Amino acid sequence: MSAIRRGSRFLAGVGRLFSGAVVRHVAGDGPLDEAVEEIVLGAPRRYTRAGLAEATDLDVDEGRRLWRSLGFAEVGDDEVLFTDQDVAAVRLMAGLTEAGVLEPEVREAVARAVAQSMSRLAEWQVGMLRRLLEGHGQDLTPVESLQVAAAVIPALEQLQSYVWRRHLAATVHRMLATAAGPGDGSDTWPLVVGFADMVGFTRTTRKRSADELSEMIERFGSTTTEVIADGRGRIVKTVGDEVLFVADDAPAAASIALGLQERVRAEDVLPQLRIGLAAGPVLTRYGDVYGEVVNIASRLTTHARPDTVLVDDAVAAALADDGRFRVRALRPVSVRGYRSLHPWLLEDRS
Repeated sequence: MSAIRRGSRFLAGVGRLFSGAVVRHVAGDGPLDEAVEEIVLGAPRRYTRAGLAEATDLDVDEGRRLWRSLGFAEVGDDEVLFTDQDVAAVRLMAGLTEAGVLEPEVREAVARAVAQSMSRLAEWQVGMLRRLLEGHGQDLTPVESLQVAAAVIPALEQLQSYVWRRHLAATVHRMLATAAGPGDGSDTWPLVVGFADMVGFTRTTRKRSADELSEMIERFGSTTTEVIADGRGRIVKTVGDEVLFVADDAPAAASIALGLQERVRAEDVLPQLRIGLAAGPVLTRYGDVYGEVVNIASRLTTHARPDTVLVDDAVAAALADDGRFRVRALRPVSVRGYRSLHPWLLEDRS
């Protein structure tokens, strides 16, 4: 089969896959990077910073702060960068602020929180799209590659919206169903915080090829996601070789920790884990968690031996009468910020 026929079959397959839509033609007159940008943004560049401010009644300095909060580099005042989509976004934000939904003093913090999540998602999506195109690189012209992007990007946006709504529904349900929680309007909740850290990750990366490292990271992500979700916990974030998660009570967190141990033992490509758990009041803000409980869980993880789980006094007390678990007191350790931290070794009683 010729390259032209293979490319045509791929384009036709993309069109059938995404709601049967015909992949639209993209003119190849302008620079390729500008064409890609217009597809992604959904509109051509039309406004400078001053023009955007005039079109939306947004203060220029406030707009500059919000732009940086979103994680974007500073741009020149005369640079034509913004589109009608930016105008619509600013007007929507202003409407939410006027309605009291988005308070002015937290807008930049909200922008930072959203931007951090979206930036990681965008990196993954572009990498996925690049691999898709590279797989057919000998068959597709630059214009045909743009046609694929024009079809795939809206589908990714639709899938992204679906996942967000599902997580939003789950979070609302969890908040309504949880009896314990802040009664004073604060964001402090009683939670169990856990860290799971791959042992010797730096040393392991030096001994593995790029493909082996990619497989290890993918397996770690899929394993932790499945075990934590099955245990009704929530992943807060993954940072390199470590995952931070929370659970509503000590038994759930303990089951997750021991479940992670068991799964990782069965994964040849994964190194052993060290895990730490701590319980108490936790400040939840913009999708992250803060407070002494988080610090203690982190310290316990650092001091845990490979393939062990250490817990604090609060978790140990909550599990003392639970027949599924065994906790054993260890000698106090001295760590930064805590002169005497009392760890307990958590084991599966079975």
